[in-house]
Amino acid sequence: MSGTSVLNMTAVAVGGRALLLAGPPGSGKSTLALALIDRGAQLIGDDGVLLEGNGDHLIAQPPEGQTRGLLEVHGVGLVSFAVTAAPVALILESHDAPPRLPETVERRTLLDIAIPVVPFDYRAPSAVLRAELALRHHGLPLSP
Repeated sequence: MSGTSVLNMTAVAVGGRALLLAGPPGSGKSTLALALIDRGAQLIGDDGVLLEGNGDHLIAQPPEGQTRGLLEVHGVGLVSFAVTAAPVALILESHDAPPRLPETVERRTLLDIAIPVVPFDYRAPSAVLRAELALRHHGLPLSP
């Protein structure tokens, strides 16, 4: 299905796949995004992501407007980054006490496309490494 939606999430592209970071303000989405960018990820959007259905996959794009390309860095301010778009592969959902060994990965339907969702503690030790591993193990593959 085609269509668009703007979500209040943060998103980065890791290896050409979009990782959506969901959670309330102050949960650590921007901090995790900054750590992932430091390891080579690219910013898609901070606290605003445009999603577009494109056949059987969903594309995360930077939003238009004043916040495009800006990432809130606590103690520094709004910092400008180059932006990209990428197919959505995984949603990390803010959770204070996620299961240690999730038995199943739930899916959330966005614009008629099912996306895997992993409960995630953004402030846990090694959160950036865990996020990359979650994407590798639970994320949707790149379409051919």
